[in-house]
Amino acid sequence: MTLVRRLATAGFGIALGAAAARVAFEALTRRPPREEKVWVRHNHRGEPVTLLEGPAYVAAAAGAVALAPGVPARLRAAGVAAALGAGAFGVYDDLAGSGDRRGFKGHLGALAHGEVTSGAVKILGIGTTGLLAGSLLRDKLVDKVLAGVVIAGAANVVNLFDLRPGRAIKAGLIAGTPGLLRGGPAAGISAPALGAAAALLPEDLRERAMLGDAGANALGALLGLAGPGRAAPAFSPARPA
Repeated sequence: MTLVRRLATAGFGIALGAAAARVAFEALTRRPPREEKVWVRHNHRGEPVTLLEGPAYVAAAAGAVALAPGVPARLRAAGVAAALGAGAFGVYDDLAGSGDRRGFKGHLGALAHGEVTSGAVKILGIGTTGLLAGSLLRDKLVDKVLAGVVIAGAANVVNLFDLRPGRAIKAGLIAGTPGLLRGGPAAGISAPALGAAAALLPEDLRERAMLGDAGANALGALLGLAGPGRAAPAFSPARPA
């Protein structure tokens, strides 16, 4: 693929993700799936923000990945599964989480004592999502597991940045841009993922909305899936999709 064609394909994916994100966010804020107050949280400065940015990102990224050009079928299916799975478990934790337990240690420690927290459900759910996505990409068991670990790990790493306005999105843009510039099938995943994130950045920076666990986990899962081959075996050309 020539450089011009590579850039055109990436540009289309970015534009597709961005347009889908704006449409999804406007639609969700006009007609929230539940009462609007259910989605309101207070940020580090005590300002009310909506969590609807997260579901909007998940819907937009998954939809754009499904339609992005130049993505092999198995990689496309893995991308949609990673975004929807990580996003769904993130939404569950956003709405059901109490905040009493935090981090892997807190949630898994509670689980060891028989208490199933929303965070534990999310951790196990995203781990399962990562393994499912990895199993769609690779043939050997060890490669499936490695891919799943990278996808789930990236989902949780990006979520750690979602503590200040725009931080998770900026971290995702920084981490994902090099892979996007390299091109190849995985760029068909990262382009719509980054386009959707960039389109929602203004609301995040203005402290009107936040990705929450839903959006941050989905963004991280997609970046993990699209990561360089030496870090995440995102697509095996040996077996055509």
